Amino acid sequence: MLPDDPEEGFKVTDRRRRDTEVEARPVAAEARSAPAAPPSPGPAPPRAPERSLAGLFMMLASSAVVSMGEVADPVTGQRHYDLDQAAEIIDLLVLLREKTDGHRSAEESQVLGELVYDLQVRFVNARKRAG
Repeated sequence: MLPDDPEEGFKVTDRRRRDTEVEARPVAAEARSAPAAPPSPGPAPPRAPERSLAGLFMMLASSAVVSMGEVADPVTGQRHYDLDQAAEIIDLLVLLREKTDGHRSAEESQVLGELVYDLQVRFVNARKRAG
């Protein structure tokens, strides 16, 4: 570009509406007299699954059951035995039980207690089967 020529460029115009601009604009006479149409009841947006401690406990427990070979792995469809991994998951659930004591709902405490007991019994049986 030459120094005498004005700079060629582009202009940016912000067309976003702000709350203050909406309130400052006068409302047209037609809009004031016409009643507002109710919003259409279209399909509800998909909701994310609710997250809870009980869901976390169940997820860990299902991983332990898969590791003990009691059910097939949902990804591969095959059973595999990894008792060390199952023991680690059970220990993790016991740790969560200790660390969240007093911060769980009655339902979460019941779910966790039953899961830990059930997994410990299953682990002993799996250990006996493994020899």
